[in-house]
Amino acid sequence: MNKILDYLDELLPDASCELNYKKDYELLIAVMLSAQTTDKRVNMVTKVLFDKYKTLSELSEANIEDVIKIIKPIGTFNKKANNLIKIAQSLLELKEVPNDRLYLESLPGVGRKTANVVLSNLYNVPCIAVDTHVSRVSKRLNLVDLSDDILTIEKKLTNKIPKNKILKAHHQLVLFGRYYCKAVKPLCESCKLKDICVYKKYED
Repeated sequence: MNKILDYLDELLPDASCELNYKKDYELLIAVMLSAQTTDKRVNMVTKVLFDKYKTLSELSEANIEDVIKIIKPIGTFNKKANNLIKIAQSLLELKEVPNDRLYLESLPGVGRKTANVVLSNLYNVPCIAVDTHVSRVSKRLNLVDLSDDILTIEKKLTNKIPKNKILKAHHQLVLFGRYYCKAVKPLCESCKLKDICVYKKYED
């Protein structure tokens, strides 16, 4: 594990969330919208969305057809638009995104992964959100079993990574998978972890 973390520190010393947001609820909404799409595409639509609806109150009263037009490029826009407005309505009563996993996961379109991203970024809760990148990298580097599900991967990584490094390591694993250990054409030849990589062994 130390070898992996050292390499990630070398490669991605300043890794952080790539979703753009200025307010706590903007992060929550952006992460919810990011399901099955890219952060880059989400950032494109949230710029328009948050410029048009500048407060939670405005979002909670937004016309769903107008929201759909804005977020259409990210896919599954009908469901996400409905979730977005309901989240805004729920948060309006609290005035903030709470440090409360149960509450977050009770919101429409918000599962454990989204809650983990929000809790780690807003409240520095040491948790790992397992997306496709984290799952792929963890399996290739033999940190987890190939058959492990998302929750099992999260638990194993949480146990293996020192608690004081979890927040940073989470972002590093995401970005390492996004830009280096890609699903298609990973940059194996220049990778210093290829000697422990299951994918590289299969390729050889």
